[in-house]
Amino acid sequence: MIGSLHSSSSSDTDSNRNNSGGEGEASLHGGFGRTVAAAVPSTRDLVLACADLMQRGDLAAARRAAEILLSAASPRGDATDRLAYHFARALVLRVDAKAGLPFSPRSPTGAAPAPSGAYLAFNQIAPFLRFAHLTANQAILEAVDGARRVHILDLDAAHGVQWPPLLQAIAENADPALGPPEVRITGAGADHDTLLRTGNRLRAFARSIRLPFHFTPLLLSCASSTHHVAGSSTTPSATVTSLELHADETLAVNCVLFLHKLGGQDELAAFLKWVKAMAPAVVTVSEREASGGGIDPMEELPRRVGVAMDHYSAVFEALEATVPPGSRERLAVEQEVLGREIEAAVGSTGGRWWRGLERWATAARVAGFAARPLSAFAVSQARLLLRLHYPSEGYLVQEARGACFLGWQTRPLLSVSSWRPWCTQGRSWSRPDPHTIC
Repeated sequence: MIGSLHSSSSSDTDSNRNNSGGEGEASLHGGFGRTVAAAVPSTRDLVLACADLMQRGDLAAARRAAEILLSAASPRGDATDRLAYHFARALVLRVDAKAGLPFSPRSPTGAAPAPSGAYLAFNQIAPFLRFAHLTANQAILEAVDGARRVHILDLDAAHGVQWPPLLQAIAENADPALGPPEVRITGAGADHDTLLRTGNRLRAFARSIRLPFHFTPLLLSCASSTHHVAGSSTTPSATVTSLELHADETLAVNCVLFLHKLGGQDELAAFLKWVKAMAPAVVTVSEREASGGGIDPMEELPRRVGVAMDHYSAVFEALEATVPPGSRERLAVEQEVLGREIEAAVGSTGGRWWRGLERWATAARVAGFAARPLSAFAVSQARLLLRLHYPSEGYLVQEARGACFLGWQTRPLLSVSSWRPWCTQGRSWSRPDPHTIC
């Protein structure tokens, strides 16, 4: 446990003090013969100290520190203990990668999706994914209302759990005289087998509700190299031509937990330019929020690790407060979903994760997008989701600047926003409200 590591640190401090002579001893004594205890480093301090050693290039010391922390922490302890365990593990992987050692079977690239069982469990015990999916779906539903052919480009389809509720809503809202519209989803991802299974499940569901439906997998060479989709000079022509666009379709582009996987500002700008050229009716964006409005991807590692710890400490506290102790589902979620996220966030490209809504909004505005503020119904629906399925006073939904935020206590953790090009196929959009995030 972390407590044993703290005790060890205190003992070392005491030993050093006793060997340093009377001056050091006197400095730890207050008036009236009262002993003042030496400060005990917090778990956060220990993790940041390890990150600092890495930043300074002392890989051997950084690995020793991470291994000590890893052996003292436990994935089955309290929230602080579990958080320390996953950050220590992520730092060990980062050190090994920097030293040129082989990656573990689960490398911190974030390329492979979490196992479906853990992914679905996360959807059940925590509201983050369902909040993002529900709110983005409502924005898409409103944007494609009345269209007879709908095309959804999902840039991170994973297991496809976002889409059955939207497909059902489209079918139920259809004009009885005309019947339901035709819906086509292009699902992008890095794992071909996962995409095929996702397509089969969605086709079966669409058949059950009598909705004309097509699913096309779009394989990305890896989740962290999505410039291949953006049409850079290194793009294989087969990747680009596999994305079919039809003039009579209303297009929606879904970017739920996707933009942070892009590279630097140039790659993000190229991607947004590529999306704008397709003239979508709506672009939905959901990303993690960071304290202080986000950081620059080039920030030093200790700063990035600190921001990541702030974010995930709130996530782990939420699970601690809302999921029974010893829950197998929580253990699987923390190891296979959140653990992977932490490894990717601490990895060499993890700085991209913590831009925050303001920075994504700035990039979208520069690329020629305007905010499409979420409707009051979308926000009230998100609040209803929490009341019905995640009844805890700790979770909070707030609407601000045209976007919707989900947080724990006072810390925003996830945002959803929607966007549209300034001009789509000759139709000029009105200038947005200056009070929105655009």
